[in-house]
Amino acid sequence: MLALRRIAATPRTVPAAFLAVRNYSVAGRAEGSVAQSKGFNKKEKAHEDQYVHNHELEQLKKLKASIEAKKAELNKLEQEHADLENNAEKK
Repeated sequence: MLALRRIAATPRTVPAAFLAVRNYSVAGRAEGSVAQSKGFNKKEKAHEDQYVHNHELEQLKKLKASIEAKKAELNKLEQEHADLENNAEKK
């Protein structure tokens, strides 16, 4: 019984193969150091801003086209309504 307690009380170690290891280059640069440079950040932000601007322009074009289609539909319905009123008055 005493032997079982000793076995249960001993801490278990994890084999080295299961430990995560981060490798650094010889020059001392960490991973992703290019992404941390100022020039890259400015360029990336400019690309993102341009993409957002273009996306918003596309959305505005779609909305304007939708508005024009609804206006045309409204004009058509108003014309049909006027025609029906004219026909009703003639009878």
